Amino acid sequence: MSIADSTGPLMAPTAAGATRLAFEQFVDKRSRLSDAARSSAIARQHALGKLSARERIALLVDHGTFHEIGALVEPKRDTFDTETLQAPSDGVLVGFARVDGRPVCLCAFDFTVLGGSNGRIGEYKVERMAAHALDHGCPLLLLLDGGGHRIQEGLDSRHFAQGSHYFQTAVALSGWVPTIAVVMGPGFAGPSNFAALCDFVVMVRGTSTMGIAGPALVAAATGEATEKEALGGAAVQADLNGLADIAANDDAEAIGLVRTYLGYMPSNARVPLPTAPAREPDAEFEAGLLTVMPDSPRKTYDVCDVVRGVVDEDSLFQIKPGFAPNLVTGFARLNGRPVGIVANQPLHLAGALDAKACEKGAHFVSVCDSFGLPLLYLIDLPGFLLGSQAEDTALARRSARLLFELGQATVPRVSVVLRKGYGLGYIAMCGGRSFDADLCVAWPTAEICAMSVEGAVDVAYQKQVRAAADPAAKRAELIDRFRQQLGALHAAEHFGIDDVIDPRDTRSVVLAALEHCAPRKKQRTWPDKPHGISPI
Repeated sequence: MSIADSTGPLMAPTAAGATRLAFEQFVDKRSRLSDAARSSAIARQHALGKLSARERIALLVDHGTFHEIGALVEPKRDTFDTETLQAPSDGVLVGFARVDGRPVCLCAFDFTVLGGSNGRIGEYKVERMAAHALDHGCPLLLLLDGGGHRIQEGLDSRHFAQGSHYFQTAVALSGWVPTIAVVMGPGFAGPSNFAALCDFVVMVRGTSTMGIAGPALVAAATGEATEKEALGGAAVQADLNGLADIAANDDAEAIGLVRTYLGYMPSNARVPLPTAPAREPDAEFEAGLLTVMPDSPRKTYDVCDVVRGVVDEDSLFQIKPGFAPNLVTGFARLNGRPVGIVANQPLHLAGALDAKACEKGAHFVSVCDSFGLPLLYLIDLPGFLLGSQAEDTALARRSARLLFELGQATVPRVSVVLRKGYGLGYIAMCGGRSFDADLCVAWPTAEICAMSVEGAVDVAYQKQVRAAADPAAKRAELIDRFRQQLGALHAAEHFGIDDVIDPRDTRSVVLAALEHCAPRKKQRTWPDKPHGISPI
């Protein structure tokens, strides 16, 4: 722990002369970094509804474990208008700590220092933390609250010409250790670039923003006048665009979400998953598995009720809950072991996959595969979204990304068809044997086919229907005939799926399958190639 955070005063050595003077200067400089020594600045931060950088760190890490480095740095002061610049710690606190007993590397940007802008020395500190996380396999946590690159330094080619090595390191960190960004204030430009390369991004409603540029730069570049919330607030970037994974109501809740997320993650991709005490599912939802499915295939239900009837009680932690709600992605536990859940949500778009849902699902599968979380797919969808609006989103490529990530994955995966498993969407949700599911089963209510029956009849049998004495009756007859071939028992007859199961047995069946799976499949025999090309 740094002296600036110490609860007790330092005692100067009794020796007189140069030793005592040096120590007093050291104590004085460290003490001026504490929140108590900067009470006016901290009060302004509190007035904005935000905690200070040190308060956030104290809330996030295990008590007494934060060991700060680089606290004594000064800004470079070698460019125009920086000769007298005051920037304690150059606006960012970095160091090592523990969260739930596990080591992490931590960077907290300090908005009370020049608006949290990034100075060159501060960047060196962040780069050092990222390098340490890479070398030692520790999660990297970024608490972002600032205005991007410091203008006075950014407008000097001596500073900016070399660029930033951080982003190369961030790419190397991807899939090796969990990387987390919490945007807790202004986050346009630089902070958004940091966050975009992280696995998990949290925003705080009402105080944080994200985006390529803020309103002032947007106005200068394009003439467009806009407000920061409309441009990059949490309602836009978490709920509408999915740039952030989740939005919290305040700093404390945001930090709690980080701790929850880390609880499902290993420290790096080469160590086992963290486990928790096993718990039974919520009894009410478990009992409701037999009756959760409506009699009519057109009626909706909440797939989260199914999830809660299968996984350990209170263990479902949704990722991007406000974005693309037609697909539920989240972590949960089965007998204390973390798993990733990918489930169609009939409450929204009947569970059909649109471009946003494909982006959401593809990134989630990538995270789970990187860190060794088995995947449980719960399938109920009529396919991909159709129409000109869907085509305008390049859905064909974005749906291919969902297939691409599943094809790369090596973790165990289990699929359960709850109701509709139609078309390529069924395959993209790991239905059947297309992607070597370790177990593929269906509930008795399942229907599996290549496309909508109604649409298929209208295309393939339009002449017969038109020629019939009663076209409507003929159409209904054909639809009913084909429907007789779609059921779960029919699918099991030719071993297209492994079994049809009682919904109440879903948990035990999934657990039994995962218990027999190795943590990773062996790499498939692929050509010797340096890099696969993602569709997006």
